[in-house]
Amino acid sequence: MKRLLIISSILMFVYSGQVSAQGFYDIDTIQKIEISFSQSNWDYMLDTAKNGSENYIMARWVRINGVQIDSVGVKYKGNSSYDSSNVKNPLHIELNTFVQGQDYQGYSDIKLNNGWLEPSMVRDVLGFKILRNYMHCSKANYAQVYINGTYYGLYPNVEAINKDFVNDYFYSSGNPFFKCSPLIYQLQYFPTLEYLGTDSVSYYNNYEMKSDFGWQSLINLCDTLANNSSDIHKILDVDRALWMLAFNNVLVNLDSYTGVASQNYYLYMDNTERFNTIIWDINMCFGSFNALTGPPGLTITEMQEMSPVVQSTNSERPLIQKLLADPMYKRMYIAHMRTILNEHFANNSYITEAQNMVSIIDTAFQSDPNTFFSYSEFQNAFTQNTTWGPLTIPGIQVLMDARITYLNSTTEFQQVSSVISNIIVPDTANPFTIILITADISDANYAYVGYRHSKDEKFTKVEMFDDGNHDDGATGDGTYGAYFDIDVSNTHYYIYAENSDAGVFSPVRAEHEYYKITAIVNVEIQDDVVINEIMASNDVTQNDEFGEFDDWIELYNNSANNIDLSGYYLTDDENSPIKWAFPDTSINPDSYLIIWADKDEEQGAMHASFKISSSGEAVFLIDTSLTIINEVVFTAQTTDMGYARVPNGLGAFIIQTPTFSFNNDSLNNIVNINQNDKFIIFPNPTTGIITIKGKYIDSIEVSNIHGQIIKTTVVNNETTLINLKNEPKGIYLIKITTDNGVTTVKKVVLE
Repeated sequence: MKRLLIISSILMFVYSGQVSAQGFYDIDTIQKIEISFSQSNWDYMLDTAKNGSENYIMARWVRINGVQIDSVGVKYKGNSSYDSSNVKNPLHIELNTFVQGQDYQGYSDIKLNNGWLEPSMVRDVLGFKILRNYMHCSKANYAQVYINGTYYGLYPNVEAINKDFVNDYFYSSGNPFFKCSPLIYQLQYFPTLEYLGTDSVSYYNNYEMKSDFGWQSLINLCDTLANNSSDIHKILDVDRALWMLAFNNVLVNLDSYTGVASQNYYLYMDNTERFNTIIWDINMCFGSFNALTGPPGLTITEMQEMSPVVQSTNSERPLIQKLLADPMYKRMYIAHMRTILNEHFANNSYITEAQNMVSIIDTAFQSDPNTFFSYSEFQNAFTQNTTWGPLTIPGIQVLMDARITYLNSTTEFQQVSSVISNIIVPDTANPFTIILITADISDANYAYVGYRHSKDEKFTKVEMFDDGNHDDGATGDGTYGAYFDIDVSNTHYYIYAENSDAGVFSPVRAEHEYYKITAIVNVEIQDDVVINEIMASNDVTQNDEFGEFDDWIELYNNSANNIDLSGYYLTDDENSPIKWAFPDTSINPDSYLIIWADKDEEQGAMHASFKISSSGEAVFLIDTSLTIINEVVFTAQTTDMGYARVPNGLGAFIIQTPTFSFNNDSLNNIVNINQNDKFIIFPNPTTGIITIKGKYIDSIEVSNIHGQIIKTTVVNNETTLINLKNEPKGIYLIKITTDNGVTTVKKVVLE
């Protein structure tokens, strides 16, 4: 059995759990959605369903950006934004209501808002773009909607919170799941998270259960908040809840848990048995909804000067009251508010973002026959207040300019926090060992490092010390140290520090973002079958049997034996190892197998149930014992270029001309570095001396197949000689870097 010894250094960088917006929710595009009803009275039918059973009406078809999907469910949605007298009502399109399995780019639910009480048309999209930096939330952009050939207008297009969403972000979908908006809109039925006793019936009108079970879990959450809040971290992701509350406060998002109805959020329990808060329905953020506790609502000045700890003494908002009563949680909450304010408002980046959105939708808004506001009101809505009947809708900039000034003047925001710098972890480490982390932290009386080994785990907190006993230098020198364990693959971590006045995170978006350590040192990985090449952006390189240019993954069998792949799996999510199962198939010695990563399984046995992203992700090969036997992590890819092992089946990955189902070494040893430059390596194979000729070569690095660097040479001439006579026979990798930073890796055989 061949084995490959991989040696890698620890890498530290800021990493986000964010799933990037692509395609249907690309924020810089407007989608075109056409709906065809066979019924001429479709509007009456939708109104009747909305005011009765709320069932879907079957549309003959829905066409999205030219892709037609037949027999689709459509209904009106919304509460205050819906009115039977409106021509333009919010829409909920469900592609798989009547025909299971139908979707568009993996999405089956489409939620379209109508712009009610929203003259600027950017509140949803801008709000969610900001929020995505700090917690999992919906993607959002815009769509133009046509019904039976008639243009009905411009709609914000917001990703649904459903089982697909929680599976994407929390790696499960069958756990307790609640929509926290009341089924009956009366004050006594709002989803406040107040404890209402042990009988689940008491909660039925306040929350809508989206899972098959979970009432007892929800009751436990409310009970813990009310009666044992010191244990709330055991059943609630507190950090994510603090981000939600911070966002609601900074952006004056009062149609939320913070406001009068304590609504418009979801709760999902992940596999750590903790609930996660998920914000929903922010079309009235930035003060469009002004009810904090009830009529008459806040004035614009009162919203501009709303306290950063508003509702913290209100027993009807136990999530705010109990969390902010804990001094550390309050300091974390204010730290999160500061981050949001500094990253998007104090620097005016929100203005640039909004202006970009307005420029994208300007023409579509002008042609909208059913908008609630004039074009002039739309143009001025960001910088001026808008009068709409008895209401005054604040201009977003009018609200936020004064709010920035106010928040920065508050006692909470003027407290001076610690400063975290010079974070040090070892350059190399073995897996399943303990490592030291140190950091310089000024003016702190407490600090910890939070770490975990995968995204479906919760962070473990380990206190850091400046006591001279944790390899932290001298006592009281401002350097803090702690130890935590390294996994064989990825370890995520962040640091939190505080003094008696304020807290600070590093990175500042933690826990949503974090630093990442990858340690794969002296680990033998079986490589009889390996992921040998991928293409994550295929425009014209190679088509499948249906003529489609889909992404593909190539496997290669290094061994001399036929290998049965039955019971093996391929996935792009290490937390979902059985995402796609291989059919009954095998791979011959020194042979290749192509899997189309097109999420189109009905096209054939070798079409996987997932796609791969050209912006970068990971692909895993899983054996019958559900062990990862091969893993490829890649960053942004170049269209129609392969990401391939060189040497074939053994080496590190490089971007090169694709070699679909063929040896990756088959490219000629003369390699084009750019249009005018090339180099040549000879002789290859060699008995000891190799010659490298080429213009504009900056450096040459030679390593063995275990990753150990043998030689490094700075190049001053067009001809360079490399002496390998004293090295053992075998395969060596020559990495050549040009003056313009382009790197190419070639294999040389020493005989």
